[in-house]
Order: sequence, then structure tokens, then C-alpha cells
Amino acid sequence: MEHADGHEPVLVEEVLEALSPVAGGFYVDATFGRGGHAARLLQAVGTAGSVLALDRDPDAIAAGRARFAADPRLELVHADFGRLAEIVASHARGRPVRGVLLDLGVSSPQIDDPQRGFSFTKDGPLDMRMDPTRGVSAAQFVASTEERELQRVIAELGEERHARRIARALVEARNSAPITRTLQLAEIVRRAVRGYDGKHPATRTFQALRMAVNDELGQLRAALVGAFDSLAPGGRMAVISFHSLEDRIVKHFIRERSSVDPVFAGLPVIPASAQPLMREVGRKRRATEAELARNPRARSAVLRCAERIVAGGAR
Repeated sequence: MEHADGHEPVLVEEVLEALSPVAGGFYVDATFGRGGHAARLLQAVGTAGSVLALDRDPDAIAAGRARFAADPRLELVHADFGRLAEIVASHARGRPVRGVLLDLGVSSPQIDDPQRGFSFTKDGPLDMRMDPTRGVSAAQFVASTEERELQRVIAELGEERHARRIARALVEARNSAPITRTLQLAEIVRRAVRGYDGKHPATRTFQALRMAVNDELGQLRAALVGAFDSLAPGGRMAVISFHSLEDRIVKHFIRERSSVDPVFAGLPVIPASAQPLMREVGRKRRATEAELARNPRARSAVLRCAERIVAGGAR
């Protein structure tokens, strides 16, 4: 996830410390964005190393190919990170994967372009797809989803306590006219939750719709398994999440694989197949005050890291 003016990536030093890249190593940046993390990885791996980068956003791939056109060490692939294992398998060419980075959420270039439909403060088409070439837009999702399911999505993915009221307001509004613009949607939500304190009243609804349209949690679960399966023993995965739903999935994934299989817990002899598959590397990390001062969007970022310690299969 890129941030602030110049698309500054978050927690760069912390990511490098967590992944501990070695010269000549092969690394995967599964969320390329505008290449901030990838650029630092390329510096760390030196002339003999390489980075495979994925992004589901064709704009990110185009920007990356322009920025890194002269650097053969970077290979860019237009794909969502749910296909991580498949992409790595077809591009690794026998190279062991020493590290994988997953930087979740939406990027600043996506938010800042009104035509992408992510912003509730700028008018644009209600799209929200990270890959505009495929899938259902947010406008189509809002138009075709039943009220009860809209309520569930907004409540669960947006953690929005006014989900029932908002879902009802959306259905009533779409019965009068299609909801096709971002500010149109934001105004419907604002009217439904008058007196809302703190954040913009549409914040959580926009988050929920974006996550639903892009299947972000499903993609994350697949990417975590793909990252683990791709790593060589001793290889590390670093994951930056931006809200509690993502972080909870990451935390549970790492902890489940960092402990003895519960079936064998407490036995005097633990078979090799039930031993921990990973070890957690350090504690979760957040942005420093210095980083927050220059990049407020990093405030909610949480970094977790784990190392693969076995060569066997996934649990």
C-alpha cells in the first residue's frame, strides 16, 4: 500500500528488518503498488538477486514497467495475490523464495484518482475494483444485492453498527434511481446515520463495499497459504495490514503454524509431522512517530512477520 505525496510506502525499514534480505536472494512482492518496497528489496539483493512482483491493478503494472524498464532483476506480473503459489511456481525457475511481502489494502494512487471510485470525498463512478478489467463494480454490487446481504456485508466487513439502517437506505434509494456515483452513495449513507461522530459517516460502508467487490479477505487467506507454500525453509513472510479483520486473519494463520498440532499437544514425544511449521519473528510493528508525522495514512498499519522452519506441507 503506497501512501502520501510521492506514494511513500509504509514501514519500509521495518519490512527490510523483518525480511532480512540477503544479497543474491529471490524475493516476492505480492502487492507491488508503485514499487516503493520492491525498490528497496532490489537494493538489498544486489546485482545477483531478483524480485518477482504481482499486482492486480493494471495501472500499477504499467507504472512499474515504466519505472523499472531498465532493471532486468524485477519481473512484473498482472495477477491478484490469491494466485501467489501458482505465479511463483511458474516464475521461480528453481530459485528458492527467501521472502514474501504482502502489503494489504488500497493504495494512494487508487484513492486519489476519482475515476477509480474508492473515495467518498471526490465524485467519480462507483467502481472500487482494484482490477477494473474484471469482476463486478460497486455500483453493480449495490444494485443487485439483497438488503439482508447488504446489511451483513456492511456490518461484518465495515464493522458498521448502523448497517441495517444504511442497507435499508440504499435499497430505498436504488428503487428511485440507480446509485452510480461515489458522492451519491456517500450522501445516502450520511443521511441514514445523522449525528455520526468521528470519521466521515461513509468510511465504513465504503470499506465494506470495496472489500466485498475485491474479495479481499478471501484473497488474503489464499495469499497466506500461497506465501507459506512458496517459501523455502528459513524464508520469511511479512504482512502489513490496515484493519482488525485483516490483522486477525494474519495473526491466526501465523500462530496456528507456529505451534504444535493440537492433536499431539502435551504428549511426551511429538512426531515430526506435528511440529511447528513456522516461527513468529519479533512482535507486531507499527509506524514510528516520525513516519506518522510525514505520512498520516500509516497510522493503522500493523506489520507481522514469520519464518518457515520446515520443508514439509502446510497445515
